[in-house]
Amino acid sequence: MNQAAAFDAHLSKAAERRPSQADLEFSRYSIFARHEAGSAMTAQQPDMQLILVSNRVSSFDPGEPKTGGLAAALEPAVERSGAVWMGASGTLSDGSEQLTPLEPHGKGQVAKVDLPAAHYAGFYHEFSNSTLWPALHSLTERMSPASEEHYNSYCQINRAMARALSCLRKRDAIWVHDYHFLSLGKELRELAIEQPIGFFLHTPWPNPDVIEKVPHHRDLMETMLAYDLVGFQTRWDLDNFLSCLQVHLGMESRSDVVISERGLTRCQVFPIGIDPKQFAKYAVESLVEYRQEISSIQDKLDRTKLAIGVDRLDYTKGIDNRIKAFDLLLTNKPQSISLLQIGTSSRADIPAYSEYQRDIACLVEDVNRKHGTDDGCEPILYKKDHFSQVRLAGYYRTADVGVVTPLRDGMNLVAKEYIAAQDSNDPGVLVLSKFAGAAEDLNENGPLHVDPTSPDDIAAAISTAIEMPREERIERWRAMINTLEAYTIHDWSKDFVRELGPSRVAVPADQFRYLGFGWLNEAQVPMYATAEELNVAVKHVQDTRWILP
Repeated sequence: MNQAAAFDAHLSKAAERRPSQADLEFSRYSIFARHEAGSAMTAQQPDMQLILVSNRVSSFDPGEPKTGGLAAALEPAVERSGAVWMGASGTLSDGSEQLTPLEPHGKGQVAKVDLPAAHYAGFYHEFSNSTLWPALHSLTERMSPASEEHYNSYCQINRAMARALSCLRKRDAIWVHDYHFLSLGKELRELAIEQPIGFFLHTPWPNPDVIEKVPHHRDLMETMLAYDLVGFQTRWDLDNFLSCLQVHLGMESRSDVVISERGLTRCQVFPIGIDPKQFAKYAVESLVEYRQEISSIQDKLDRTKLAIGVDRLDYTKGIDNRIKAFDLLLTNKPQSISLLQIGTSSRADIPAYSEYQRDIACLVEDVNRKHGTDDGCEPILYKKDHFSQVRLAGYYRTADVGVVTPLRDGMNLVAKEYIAAQDSNDPGVLVLSKFAGAAEDLNENGPLHVDPTSPDDIAAAISTAIEMPREERIERWRAMINTLEAYTIHDWSKDFVRELGPSRVAVPADQFRYLGFGWLNEAQVPMYATAEELNVAVKHVQDTRWILP
């Protein structure tokens, strides 16, 4: 009898003598790999046949603009691993969802779905971006009231995406991305999808008091436990999620594992990185390709010290406080620095966003009117163009200060791109919000951390940055680039996929007193060379008198 058969035989016997849920021990666990006796019990390899799911898919062209960190994060995973990336096509259907033919991209493919028009607005504009988005960023004052109809549309689109995904059910595993699809895992389980399903949240996760303001927050959190693995950007986000489960659902966790009626869900931190070497290469290329354009902008800014901000025009990004900080700085130190603010339009058809964009334009006009020179030079150049990564990299390298001041952010890859683009012999200084995920990733010896709600704090940090000696700038930059190179975007995707394999528990959660035999990590998992050795181990687990070693 092989190892898998022996395990299945004991599993059927175990079902006849289930301990109560209260008796279950919470511990990290590992999966029995279904191999013949003598083979190693290891996690699924990163080259497994994977489906990635997000609300939208990318252009896959470095010369084309990228909107948000999700696209920059998933492109390499698709092109290198052979994954299928599924997302909304942007075309809405009159009836049910429709899956378009697969399109090749590198080793991978893209599948686009025409989603039902009847529910898309309620799903995307209302519940996802007017309710969930501000709540997840702890900005409850920005939340719009969500109706039952909006929540129902959110569920219906998740259900439609699940039906489309079921057409590709032969793939090894599914990796779902972001707040649009919190309940997609549950919908897939109801369609009898048995493969491992993981979820990664690109936004922050708030504390229990904030998530309570989201309609159906209990239902949403409970549906997330249909995923085998739930990933977060920072430890802060993960701890908040576990606190929310405890406060609102009464669910405890041990070693970041949660037991629900479905089984086990592992929660883990995976900080998104970039490809720093690729971005450094872009910077060199950009200084050649866009030399005249960059020089022209420097002339417009009177060739003072240059700061750069690159953001979607989103109220979470703190652009208004940043501009107020420049007003303060220029009042105290006239003509000391200029700002190139690149702001790409985002969700302009949502009133909160269109209003914010108008506010930013007015603030820029006011600062330029107050601090502009007689010869027409203005201290803030506000560009609403879409910049490609290659084009951006040259501007990053030219800027003396990178200003990244979101009120709250999942990670913020602009901060990491700015670092990667710098000249190692004369790097700029990163001014970074302490509430960006990147602040947890980059220690205090690298960026200048600031309170993004305080223009005074931001102004003081920028003033420090422009006066910082070259030796200190180099020292800070080296600390940051070492962090970036130690954990790249490729490490991030490989780690998640590697962890997704052992997140599957072969033993139903309510059948064993000692989940996973009490192993705390994969390195402790014993190897069973024979079925007889496995038999002894399983008997120990079934014996209520057995004491965990």
